[in-house]
Amino acid sequence: MSTDAQQDSEEFHAWQRWHEGRIVAVAAPHGPLALTGTHWLADHPEGRIPGVPGLWREDGDEVVLTATPEDGLTVDAKPLTGDVRLGADRGAIDTSRVAQTERRLVVLRREGLWAVRDFDPLSPARHAFRTIEATPYDARWSVDGTFRPYDTEKSIRVENADGRERGLGLSGEIAFTLDGTEHTLQVAVEPDGSLWAVFADATSGDTSYRFRFLRPAAPGEDGRVRVDLNRALLPPCAFADHFICPFPPPGNTLTAAVPAGERNRIDG
Repeated sequence: MSTDAQQDSEEFHAWQRWHEGRIVAVAAPHGPLALTGTHWLADHPEGRIPGVPGLWREDGDEVVLTATPEDGLTVDAKPLTGDVRLGADRGAIDTSRVAQTERRLVVLRREGLWAVRDFDPLSPARHAFRTIEATPYDARWSVDGTFRPYDTEKSIRVENADGRERGLGLSGEIAFTLDGTEHTLQVAVEPDGSLWAVFADATSGDTSYRFRFLRPAAPGEDGRVRVDLNRALLPPCAFADHFICPFPPPGNTLTAAVPAGERNRIDG
């Protein structure tokens, strides 16, 4: 086997493991398919959220949850009767503080507004899900790129999947070449140094979901970064309508068709 063929084989198997892991993660009891609602407390000033136990009220930089024994709620795995003050949950869904048996009620804050997310392992979407349609690994879609940081981070307003506009922080752009044509994508830098792009391409809304995510590893000191479109991700809102994924910012729609990576969700 040639060196190139061996490398392609290793990369294919690495991609295959990644793809199988993604399917497992999406279908997990508290994965994105389990989200049955994102409830903004401003829409429920009386504190009662339909279908969600307890009384939820904003109080400055915290949420106050009031529960009775009949609500069947636990906080930090202990039954709740009375009041508890909550901040935003930042860890894994299954470690969120508020639960009702297997349900997880996750406190969320975005741009000063509070919400409660309801993750239910018994959600119809989770039980209808079969797999993620994805194109098998093809080395032509994995290319070298260059990260160009901005002098200062900027925030632009973009529409989100729930129809509201919110700020999207951008730290720079990556430039790369596909079939002789240079493309750029604006990206955010994650706390661990990796990059995150929201993008669309000529397949979006046709043979692929309307937009996707890309998460390249942290660039090297010289700005070099691997742009592997084989690992283009479906956003969470491809699995549940209750996520508030940002749409691609202006300039992040590639003119090229990218028939690579995750394409669509498939239900059985």
